[in-house]
Amino acid sequence: MQSPETLLMFFTASILLALAPGPDNLFVLTQSAQRGKLAGIAVTFGLCTGIIVHTMGVALGVAALFQASALAFNLLKYIGAGYLLYLAYLSFRTIGGTRAEQKTEKIPIRKLYRRGILMNVTNPKVSIFFLAFLPQFTDPTIGPLFPQFLLLGFLFIVTTILVFGGISLLAGSIGDYFRKSNRAENILNRMAGTVFVILAIKLALATRQ
Repeated sequence: MQSPETLLMFFTASILLALAPGPDNLFVLTQSAQRGKLAGIAVTFGLCTGIIVHTMGVALGVAALFQASALAFNLLKYIGAGYLLYLAYLSFRTIGGTRAEQKTEKIPIRKLYRRGILMNVTNPKVSIFFLAFLPQFTDPTIGPLFPQFLLLGFLFIVTTILVFGGISLLAGSIGDYFRKSNRAENILNRMAGTVFVILAIKLALATRQ
């Protein structure tokens, strides 16, 4: 196992990365603001499940495929971009409708959880990031790398829950206020849809470098 100093350095770096504006925390923010605190928490745990997938990908060498293969990288990123555009469509769909139609659709927690997973695993940039980031905190001289990767993945999940959980609670509280007004809810949905479109474009234009 890595030294406490190495793990503390990794934990600190992970906290700072989670706080930096990015697709995942923006996704949590928009879902929490639109649908409430529990929605944000569900999405957060979905993203954490995606982190497990990426960690295993690095540990097993799968992530290197996305770095080496343009076809695999582009296929996955376009699937992710398409999914984000679909979420943007759902957000824009209710704007300008009747009072009943304007109410944000209630989505089961399990579906929001799956959204978090899809958001994370369909972004090949995350796999490549993990491939570059995690090995910096491993040391082959102290033992097998596989359990070291698993420990780092676990710590990254802890930081994600702490930071994204906080975002969920804050954005959910603000969203609760907005959802009391039909007009404000329309503004919220428009903002969320715009964020999804921007994220989709950013992902579609992403390169392996």
